[in-house]
Amino acid sequence: MRGHPRTYQVLITSVAATAALLAAGCGGGSTPSGTGDSASGGASGGKLNLVAYSTPKEAYAKLIPAFQATAAGKGVTFNQSYGSSGDQSRAVDAGLPADVVEFSLEPDMTRLVDDGIVASDWNGGPQKGMVTDSIVVFVVRKGNPKNIHTWDDLVKPGVEVITPNPFTSGGARWNLMAGYGAQLKLGKTPVEALAYLKTLLQHTVVQDKSARDALQTFVGGKGDVMLAYENEAILAQQEGQDVDYVVPDQTILIENPIAVTKGAPPAAKAFADFLLTPAAQTIFGESGYRPVLPGVLAQFHFPTPPQLFTIQDLGGWPDVAKKFFDRDTGLVAQIEKGLGVSTASS
Repeated sequence: MRGHPRTYQVLITSVAATAALLAAGCGGGSTPSGTGDSASGGASGGKLNLVAYSTPKEAYAKLIPAFQATAAGKGVTFNQSYGSSGDQSRAVDAGLPADVVEFSLEPDMTRLVDDGIVASDWNGGPQKGMVTDSIVVFVVRKGNPKNIHTWDDLVKPGVEVITPNPFTSGGARWNLMAGYGAQLKLGKTPVEALAYLKTLLQHTVVQDKSARDALQTFVGGKGDVMLAYENEAILAQQEGQDVDYVVPDQTILIENPIAVTKGAPPAAKAFADFLLTPAAQTIFGESGYRPVLPGVLAQFHFPTPPQLFTIQDLGGWPDVAKKFFDRDTGLVAQIEKGLGVSTASS
């Protein structure tokens, strides 16, 4: 049997000189109500509407100035909107202006493809439409006083868990599928894995709207352990919060999609392309995300869980979304309704 996973303090180190890129950028971002003019051309300036899920806000505070320091980004300004992934996707679907969209998980992008807002070939490039990776980890109090190391430790008597609501938060869906898949990796049956999710949700004392809200709840003192993106744990440490994090032996690879909407100005594609350059991927890495460019990823010291799996190992998001997260018939929806938790979109 394996020993306990290591309890981590932040190990992210700068691997490239990005200061020159960042120093050259100008302002570019308010957090607006979602209105604003679109740019009319690439390097000729204009305004782009960036709509993203909640957690990469701090990374974009560095990425946008870095883009503005390039020829393609000169004179380009940004409207920025951040929130829970599902809510952001539904808002764009309902008319929120968006030129570049980044979500927590693929189904939130698929919604926009199905409704003609994003092109069907959005994931046709070398990175399959993904801009960053991460994994699900356990965020614990400094020193790990509850001695939490494994998935079984999360459901011990007296342990209080924080994870967002899976019907508003993409991060929560990753968290729950990490727990479900971990049970399969441990030799449990699908029925036993589902029973584990029910017990896990019974131990969950707060289900916030988004991953970022869940982080604020946890650092505010609620709960013993939070299921979270690795990058959120790293951010909390970088901001001086008294937390550690545990990388469980069994966890899921999180893949975050990005796309340009149909009819967006050329600057939108230029920005999306920039985010896949080594310079931008380095900034993502320094912000706690796992770069999707192998050459950049190799320069960081992210741990490799021994039983890392992907959503494809569980059937892929189209099947998983229907089976587990359909609001009427989904397996998780039935558990949540039994616990009195809302499965409404907002």
